Amino acid sequence: MPRKKAIQKSSRSIAKKRINNKTNAYERIRAIIEDARNNIARAVNTEMVLAYWHIGREIVEEEQKGEKRAEYGKRLIEKLSVRLSGDFGKGFDERNLFYMRQFYLTYPKLNALRSELSWTHYRTLMRVDKPEGRKFYEAECVANNWSARELERQKGTLLYERLALSKDKKGLMRLARKGQELATYEDMIKDPYVLEFTGLSPHSKLYESKLEQALIDNLSKFLLELGKGFTFVGRQKRITLDGDHFYVDLVFYNTILKCFVLIDLKIGKLVHQDIGQMQMYVNYYDRSMKQKDDNPTVGLILCEDKKDAVVRYTLPKDNKQIFASRYKLYLPTEDELVKELKRERFLVESQINKKPVKTKTLQKKRSNGKNKM
Repeated sequence: MPRKKAIQKSSRSIAKKRINNKTNAYERIRAIIEDARNNIARAVNTEMVLAYWHIGREIVEEEQKGEKRAEYGKRLIEKLSVRLSGDFGKGFDERNLFYMRQFYLTYPKLNALRSELSWTHYRTLMRVDKPEGRKFYEAECVANNWSARELERQKGTLLYERLALSKDKKGLMRLARKGQELATYEDMIKDPYVLEFTGLSPHSKLYESKLEQALIDNLSKFLLELGKGFTFVGRQKRITLDGDHFYVDLVFYNTILKCFVLIDLKIGKLVHQDIGQMQMYVNYYDRSMKQKDDNPTVGLILCEDKKDAVVRYTLPKDNKQIFASRYKLYLPTEDELVKELKRERFLVESQINKKPVKTKTLQKKRSNGKNKM
């Protein structure tokens, strides 16, 4: 952004706060100072990222003539580190210079850099192997204002791979280009959900109430894991039917899809009664709580384990409202998550490719069997 436009934008921001803010002079002045500090921090961050990109280019193209010769590059960086650290102090050790070199190799086009992202963001992004995955995380960081720590957490839980699970090639390209888009209910569902932030041990005895409390205590982190558009409505929301009371563990509303999302927590393996109970909750919200402008309610059962056949045969074929996903109380290794995602992808693809037996063919087989007898 040109300096003149940046100044105009900052001035408009301060003027807007002056008009809208009806508090005392101290609060208005405090807001101006905080706004200015944030603008300075963003400007410094942008200049630092640009400087590191140019340093990386010098190392790769000018000094090495664009050749990726490891030994020569290592000696060059060692010498640069000694001299630059002597002149400018911290920040130019060998490790950081290698990062700057990698930064340029990963982002050879300067106009591909995003001013909203810090150097710490980019160091995490450089560890994403797939270019499409890297683009996805860039888009999500900008759209959702992720901190570097939030990006690290989302990358560590393979968010891109989990969302890409049910996407075709066109869907994957769109996911990489635009980030997560919520057009259908399936778009907002993940499997598994990673709840390591609760601090609960997967080896200790667990109760649903304890898991629920841990999620409430870490609500902002749980909202991050749930994804876009979620707002918290309440916990243990009571439903009364003919004098009997039932309680929905957690109720959210998705502002993008405009629907209630009911979450039921289950310890142990999912059974068909759990699905039937969620169906009742969803029916109640659709008939008694949903407003005219709302879309149909979604039910999500979070369980330790599930049998996909139980879910498939308990729910109707045209089910689009009730989902069951596993949760993990620890941050799995990348290999563990990859295996889990491969298994889920296999199940999804096997269902898509499964061809139903035509009625006439089945009847013909039966009649042939009777004739043989």
